[in-house]
Amino acid sequence: MREIIGRHIEYKQFENYLVSDKAELLVVYGRRRIGKTFLIKSFFKNKFSFYISGAENATKEEQLANFTNALNEYSNVPYPNVENWQDAFVQLKHFLENLKITGRMVVFFDELPWLDNRKSGFLSAFEYFWNTYASTNDRIFLVVCGSATSWITNNILKNKGGLHNRVTRQIHLQPFTLYETEQFLKSKKIVMNRYQILECYMIFGGIPYYLELLDKQYGLAQNVDKLLFSKDGALRDEFQKIYSSLFQKPGKHIKIIEVLSKKRKGITREEIIKQSKIADGGGLTRILEELELCGFIAINRNFVTPKSNHLYQLVDFFSLFYLNFVKGQKGFDTNYWSSLTDNAVHRTWSGYSFELLCQVHIPQIKRALSIGGVVSYIAGWRSKTANQGVQIDLLIDRNDNIINICEIKYSNKKFVITKRYDEILRNKRGAFIEETCTKKAIHLTMLTTYGVERNEYWGNVQSEITMNDLFFA
Repeated sequence: MREIIGRHIEYKQFENYLVSDKAELLVVYGRRRIGKTFLIKSFFKNKFSFYISGAENATKEEQLANFTNALNEYSNVPYPNVENWQDAFVQLKHFLENLKITGRMVVFFDELPWLDNRKSGFLSAFEYFWNTYASTNDRIFLVVCGSATSWITNNILKNKGGLHNRVTRQIHLQPFTLYETEQFLKSKKIVMNRYQILECYMIFGGIPYYLELLDKQYGLAQNVDKLLFSKDGALRDEFQKIYSSLFQKPGKHIKIIEVLSKKRKGITREEIIKQSKIADGGGLTRILEELELCGFIAINRNFVTPKSNHLYQLVDFFSLFYLNFVKGQKGFDTNYWSSLTDNAVHRTWSGYSFELLCQVHIPQIKRALSIGGVVSYIAGWRSKTANQGVQIDLLIDRNDNIINICEIKYSNKKFVITKRYDEILRNKRGAFIEETCTKKAIHLTMLTTYGVERNEYWGNVQSEITMNDLFFA
């Protein structure tokens, strides 16, 4: 198995959990294609006492048959097929009780949500197995994994029944950072400069599976054309697969994602209701929570307004790219993306995507500002004065009586602050101070790709961050 890139924190967690003196129920969850299974198999080197993976869209009977087949691969004594999950777990208990090994018995249930068909009885049988047997055996190390983050959260982590407070450990696996993405590309002998890696991240979002598909003999634009704009592109149908694999009825989830993709700065819940035509109520709340749990959307909290005015924002890079460029394409053009590398559409998308990229690298930004140890609050802000039209997408409210207003600009060269732009910045700063009545010092931070050109207006900037600062581990 290929050497794993990054994930050093998760590896250390595995090591610590494995040497505990009690039974462990570890839940590993995260977005589809994030590398959960690869991480677990890599750490344990595929050496499990028992391993089963749920099959997408399989029936209860098919899942049970797969379970028995998996059990028989590990057992010297054949087990017969069973008709329900209670009997299946009785077989697993019998197998583990008679397993002649020393040390931990690692049991791995991959894609757990897929095993839980409607009215299958899987979850109750799993609960009974853990509560009556596995949790009392300090040799058991039970790992469960799944991409359906909302299912994992509601049925395992926040279970109000037999698994309530039974999970002993949990790891929410996140996409690669820019640093990890750079290391991954180097391991595949893919040559890109950091500006190209930025665009790669803004398309694929640090998702290991997508990065794995890149071919080192092609440039980034050629790879994008082959994967997304050719007839047999490996990611041509990925968008639909993502949502249909996570949600039983993904139509409303996709509708909300489509609405948010057109409102890049984010919109309120009321605006979502109006534009999606989805009725307000518990159903909408559930869908929004599921999309947030799965990492597709985030709530951009406003600096001063109540929770009802917080903005929902699409933060999944791949979904944003797909809906802007791939959806609705008629035919197949293997040179489509290559031809868009420097036009208005590309510039608009890249400017917003770079803002989003910065928002998911807050630790690196704080490190560049030398405030990693300072307690701070991340938020956005909109002016209430209609004729001002001022908006701050990222501000850092610090406990040391300073607020950093971050201006994020994507450019293929040094950014120039013109006289007109300097007026805009001063107007934004003044409007923020006036409307928020803050007493804190306001520092203007320019966050750009290649830095800011030194001119007569550069002196009004208190701090600069460039793309290189975002590549720290």
